[in-house]
Amino acid sequence: MAHTSTAGPWTVQDGADLYGLDRWGDPYFSTNSRGHITVQPQGERGGSIDLIELVEGLQARDLGLPLLIRFDDILEDRLERLHAAFDRAIAHYGYAGRYQGVFPVKCNQQRHVVERIVESGQRWHFGLEAGSKAELLIALSLLNDPDALLICNGYKDQRYLETAILARKLGRQPVVVIEQPDEVERIIRASDHLGAAPMIGIRARLSTRSTGRWGSSVGDRAKFGLSIPELLDTTEALRNAGLLKELRLLHFHIGSQINDIAVLKDALQEAGQIYGELHRLGAPMGFLDVGGGLGVDYDGSRSATAASTNYSLQNYANDVVATVKECCEPSGVPVPTLVSESGRALASHFSVLVFDILGTGAAPDERPEPMDDDPLILRNLHETFDGITTANLQEAWNDVLKFKGDALSAFRLGYLSLPERARAEQLAWACARRISRLLPADDSSPEELRNLRASLASTYYGNFSVFRSAPDTWAIDQLFPVMPIHRLDEQPNQLGSIADLTCDSDGKLARFIQGGQSKPLLELHSPKPDQPYLIGLFLAGAYQEVMGNLHNLFGSTNAVHIRLAPGGGYLLDHVVRGDTNSDVLEAMEHDPDLMLERLRLASEEAIREQRLSVNDARLLISHVASSLQQATYLQG
Repeated sequence: MAHTSTAGPWTVQDGADLYGLDRWGDPYFSTNSRGHITVQPQGERGGSIDLIELVEGLQARDLGLPLLIRFDDILEDRLERLHAAFDRAIAHYGYAGRYQGVFPVKCNQQRHVVERIVESGQRWHFGLEAGSKAELLIALSLLNDPDALLICNGYKDQRYLETAILARKLGRQPVVVIEQPDEVERIIRASDHLGAAPMIGIRARLSTRSTGRWGSSVGDRAKFGLSIPELLDTTEALRNAGLLKELRLLHFHIGSQINDIAVLKDALQEAGQIYGELHRLGAPMGFLDVGGGLGVDYDGSRSATAASTNYSLQNYANDVVATVKECCEPSGVPVPTLVSESGRALASHFSVLVFDILGTGAAPDERPEPMDDDPLILRNLHETFDGITTANLQEAWNDVLKFKGDALSAFRLGYLSLPERARAEQLAWACARRISRLLPADDSSPEELRNLRASLASTYYGNFSVFRSAPDTWAIDQLFPVMPIHRLDEQPNQLGSIADLTCDSDGKLARFIQGGQSKPLLELHSPKPDQPYLIGLFLAGAYQEVMGNLHNLFGSTNAVHIRLAPGGGYLLDHVVRGDTNSDVLEAMEHDPDLMLERLRLASEEAIREQRLSVNDARLLISHVASSLQQATYLQG
């Protein structure tokens, strides 16, 4: 049994507690009395959507699984909560400036996503951050608010810089952030060439030490940013070129997922002092960009671990506002407009990947019956099985390992037949299961015995690709909440990991959230015949789509944009069809028409040689032609 209820019959709340739903899902995900996950796209302020009913409705519209469901109302709600937190902090501390954020396009470049953020953020003059020329083109085409910031980060060639300068003439507000010393001369040349200059920012390479996976974003070995000597040289170069008056922004970045608020405080103090010094050197300044890093509590533990944070959104806003004020006011420096590039915290919650389980696999469970002519090795294993008690678990397991090894040696030497070896393995597994069931629940057993549970766990085969939909789980061991989206009113009876469709041993989900740590197995239900078993992967709206790859040529999934409808229910705003087999083949420079023609010619030759009938050839060509137009994932 995978999980034992503490008292009484199993309830929906037991299911929610088991998967930590109330911790990481608040305020957007909860359950209903039917044991289904529900989505509250506007948090506690709006209605809810039954996720199972939504999936069934989308499938009725010929949108097959796996499905990426984007809740645009969550994006807007995240924006509102971010601005409300800074508004409260500014009012509480009597801060004389304001907050004006930007969304880093790299976090999710999908057109409908960026469009929704720009549209929803207009009331706050919310802007965009571009880290490449292509992202700059996206931002220029979508951002038409002259008061919104367009932060230009990343490597910049001459055309990039001239585009930003011309965009300022167009009425946009681009800020070209100097991140490498050699960019200064290019900015000066571009400004001389066009007779105009961009607004300029400088990224400081802070000495503050960060923590976690992105700790190298700061410090002497950081990829971007100017050291203090380089920062002073840049200031003088801009002064000599007559461009110091355009230096308006100081930028820093200390990691994509800040898990410890103390790190942010240290960085803010250092950056606040640098900001004041730049002002005293004659730069007008006006903006302090605290970069990204506002974290997401993926596991709900509210701790300073890699998959969590030890602070709330309000804590974050309070510390930014208070610390910057403390740095500026004593020295008479006007407080800046505060800018953040909070992409992960805005986009993570708004999408849910739903996929179905195609089948399961597990170690054999049944003990084969003894036979009169069993060899000694099998008789020994039967005797071991019959003699297992709570008092001799380790001794019994040692015997199982010995007899299993003997069986393999005997088979190699020809003294054991293949059916006999198979029965020996079945007996070994049966012993392992019996020992596992008798282990105490307090984990006091030796580690070798505790590991039996993992060895005996089931594998659930999911209709999705880790490399396409959740690449960070494979690349950097990112933890995302994963759980069934229904049957929460039933007690799970299995422990398992989840394998994807790819022919790769890394194509699996084998780390699951558990209160600040992780566990290798997830409590799951036994699939019911002819009934789907649906799994949701949550909080993966940031970075996963753009970094997903075509491993085994599994392409993008169907994606839908959902909004709450006035008066209840939902609106299907946009449908983005996933890749077909033809799409992914063309991405690899294969010509589907040529492939089909080659197959037709081969079929004609087979027909002439009477190896293939005309009807079979027609059926083969028909299957291939229709497969080219189908989604890359398995169909029902």
